[in-house]
Amino acid sequence: MTDAVADQLCAHLLRRDRQEDICLATYSTSTGAHRTTYILDEVYLPRGGERLVHGNATITGKYVLRLAGIAMRRGRGLAILHSHPGGAGWQSLSGPDKSAESGYAELVQRVTGRPLLGLTLAGDRTWSARTWSDSEPEWVSSVRTLGTALHVDWNDTLVPSRVDRELQDRTISAWGDQKHADITRLRILVVGVGSVGLDVVQRLAATGVREIGVMDTDQVERLNLDRMVGATRRDARLRRPKVDLAARLARRASTAPTFKVVRHQQSVCTAPGLAAALDYDMIFCCVDRPLPRSVLNSIAYADLVPVIDGGIGIDTFTTGLMRGATRRVQTATPGRPCLTCSGQLSPADVALDASGDLDDPEYIQRAGGTPQTCSPNVAALAAGVSSGQLDQFVSLVARPGGLGVPGPLRFILASHTLEHTGAETAAFCPTEADVAVGDDRDVVTVDEPSEPARSRGTPRAHSWVTRLLDYLIEHTEGR
Repeated sequence: MTDAVADQLCAHLLRRDRQEDICLATYSTSTGAHRTTYILDEVYLPRGGERLVHGNATITGKYVLRLAGIAMRRGRGLAILHSHPGGAGWQSLSGPDKSAESGYAELVQRVTGRPLLGLTLAGDRTWSARTWSDSEPEWVSSVRTLGTALHVDWNDTLVPSRVDRELQDRTISAWGDQKHADITRLRILVVGVGSVGLDVVQRLAATGVREIGVMDTDQVERLNLDRMVGATRRDARLRRPKVDLAARLARRASTAPTFKVVRHQQSVCTAPGLAAALDYDMIFCCVDRPLPRSVLNSIAYADLVPVIDGGIGIDTFTTGLMRGATRRVQTATPGRPCLTCSGQLSPADVALDASGDLDDPEYIQRAGGTPQTCSPNVAALAAGVSSGQLDQFVSLVARPGGLGVPGPLRFILASHTLEHTGAETAAFCPTEADVAVGDDRDVVTVDEPSEPARSRGTPRAHSWVTRLLDYLIEHTEGR
């Protein structure tokens, strides 16, 4: 849920007289490849006579039927929420709570076609949640609240905390044991593991994050070696998939007791790539193309998956000497302007990228534009972009000073000036108007290539002997 929805619910459910209270809300569904997320989108507080507060709190069947009808007409599911003012942490269900929710589950399922979602709010503002498809609840793994900061309440039974204090002691000292336990359980996806993404992946692994996804369709080439720190000439000779390189370096950098890196050699612009992205709690956008950036911009608001974006542009004189460079970083999240509103993303370029015309110099010239060079980065400056994105990450999950992420930032190298761009949400922005719509999002995707990138790996001339040598070299160089 967004911060705005959470604040509205807390204002109603956490009463000054310390009695329990109850209300209903609707939810949309965000369907990933392996995970389903239920997104609270609108709260409907009870009208007079629709609920009774008597130490505990009860609702009437009339209230449930009214809201089930609204949910059905809007294509939404129904959630029932109640409070435990004296509780702290993840809450279990009391006998009366279980009886009430299970009693309405079948009715809600029949009317809306979706399972009833139950949530409990403890007095310390910790949420717990479960779904009902039969007489027993199915507990969820976490409840996420998103705005200028990301707060996650974890179900410790399903997602226990595992921290290596000896390896992570310095990191823990930066933000404390509980915050570290929360951060390391996040599932984080890095889209684009070139010069910037590769650095981000390794630093997240060193921080102790237990599961990182890496997504890229490309292979390592010789022209990448002056930017991708950690890639070798052997990687370029074998045209090793970038996701394989990222996975290898992440495993070496990891300090987690148990570490998992998931490779996605696919584009986020395809339906399978988009579904894979929706399995994660947050995303780093390290791409240099408009279309994937547009897809990620959409799900940041529609699916409440925050996206930390970064990029750099380098200018040269006609003589070849350097004129300057500008790097930008921002987090796309409710409460902050989207990538289009900040000027980081152009709808016209998105359309050209989707059609394939963005790489056609003759088309661009006829249209009066400037051809895309797609060679924007050097190793000495890539670290500045990854650093800026990691600053945003820390602000999002640790909230130093209680402030959360700022608006879009721009650094101008020639004058060494860091600017808050002052970008604001544009009137009628379609992306930010689609907050919490989930699967009803409006996203431009493309078909998968007839020959998937994952099949273009080691040349056929490199036999099983080469693969065996690769295996031996990598495992003898292991952690």
